[in-house]
Amino acid sequence: MVGITECHAAIIGSGPAGLSAALLLGRSCRNVVLIDDGHARNYAARSVNGYLGVRHASPAELRDIGRTQIAEVGVANVDGEVISARRCGGEDCRFEIVVAGGASVVARKLLLATGVQDALPRLQDIDKFYGKGVYHCPYCDAWEHRGQHLIAFGDETSSVKLGLSLKTWSQKVTICSNGRELSASHREHIAHHGIACRPEAIVGLKGRGGFLSTVEFESGPAVECGAIFFSGVQRQRSRLAQALGCEADADGLITTGIDKSTSVPGLFVAGDAGCKVQFAIVAAAEGAIAATSINRELQKEDLAETEVLDGRE
Repeated sequence: MVGITECHAAIIGSGPAGLSAALLLGRSCRNVVLIDDGHARNYAARSVNGYLGVRHASPAELRDIGRTQIAEVGVANVDGEVISARRCGGEDCRFEIVVAGGASVVARKLLLATGVQDALPRLQDIDKFYGKGVYHCPYCDAWEHRGQHLIAFGDETSSVKLGLSLKTWSQKVTICSNGRELSASHREHIAHHGIACRPEAIVGLKGRGGFLSTVEFESGPAVECGAIFFSGVQRQRSRLAQALGCEADADGLITTGIDKSTSVPGLFVAGDAGCKVQFAIVAAAEGAIAATSINRELQKEDLAETEVLDGRE
């Protein structure tokens, strides 16, 4: 697509939130453009777990299914990175989105479903095992490793909290604080719950058959394990919300109303970018909420315009 395309709604991001919103808006007979650069938060996941009705589908497979569905209801897919987005002034406020390659989309409403990005811990070979024994979400991946030896990795407070939560899935849990000693109160607390602690720095991760199997430390014996779960930093994957003037909370998540609207009129956010409960199925639900909210706003505007034209103002 080159040139300028006008539409009712533009959606940036084709994860579960963006695809769900596009599907409902398309089924509402809206002219919709979905823009995506192909970079997903869950790129390393082998399957999308906990998504009702979906079994053993990878994130890429779920995305392909969604893109096929939205194409069937007339949604236009645009592959590319969004270079800029701005809200045009005047009474007829619209959004202008510029995509790499020269395409430009002008939309009455804009939905950001751009998600967040996880910062992986700085451990040797962690990229090799991310999604294959190294995870950030127990709800998404711990069931596959239930009953196995699980490692909780993070700073003192976060690793203790994560280690205690992992007891839901396994009775054998070890906290790795990577060179930081736990306080006496924390050591006493985790010992009471049968959780071990290895404060030595991690110097390497080893695998078997492509999956994580061993954690090595700068001193002391290595630990055989089924999985490492880490508590790390996440950040907005896109700066568009900030550039458009959206408000954010103390955790950096975009502030939205129950209808997924933001502090910027006509701009909505759905999915992980504005939600603390970050599951694929929750993102899809948020996309549906945003779509109905966008359609209601469009309906009100369309009806008001008709009433003006008919002299019923």
